[in-house]
Amino acid sequence: MLLLPEHLTLQGATVTLRPLVAADAQALFAAASESREAYGFTPTPDSLESAQRYIDRALTMKAAGQRFAFAIEWQGRVVGSTSYANFQPWDWSGNLAMQRSDRPDALEIGYTWLAASAQRSRCNSEAKYLLLQQAFEGWQVHRVFLKTDARNLRSRAAIERLGAQLDGVLRNDMPAVDGTVRSSAYYSILLQEWPTVKAGLEARLA
Repeated sequence: MLLLPEHLTLQGATVTLRPLVAADAQALFAAASESREAYGFTPTPDSLESAQRYIDRALTMKAAGQRFAFAIEWQGRVVGSTSYANFQPWDWSGNLAMQRSDRPDALEIGYTWLAASAQRSRCNSEAKYLLLQQAFEGWQVHRVFLKTDARNLRSRAAIERLGAQLDGVLRNDMPAVDGTVRSSAYYSILLQEWPTVKAGLEARLA
């Protein structure tokens, strides 16, 4: 199991990603309560109690080395959450020089949702830029992947705008928010693709 950093804060021009903590429950609930119109495929807190459970689960997964959850701060307030997850340390037994135990070889960016007032703004692009920069430049991962409900065309379009490539749709992949079994569209960005993706994001943020 990888030892995740206890504290990791990513600071951008207008966005701060800092570790999600128990005291964020009220702010998360407020952010998710602005409008729930866009959350048909996305699990988000719908009460203070569910916000507390959301954070408890994220912290339990962090302790198990499975997830590192961030609060997204923008314009002086918490507007949502995002995470690193599915950390993959590879077995490099055929090439010991490539073996590492202090950082992942691949990971997922997921569990992302934003308050209605932060959607379709620079907030998501800047948050993704910070996460990808840390992954590729800080940890030198070989692949970052993202997944979403295959029916969530809005989310898929946002992922594609980042420059991620569709790897495929995994059928009957996991439980869906609506109580059905969802198929997931999987996307990825590779280390060698990061310079082009980075330039595109920087152009958008400029």
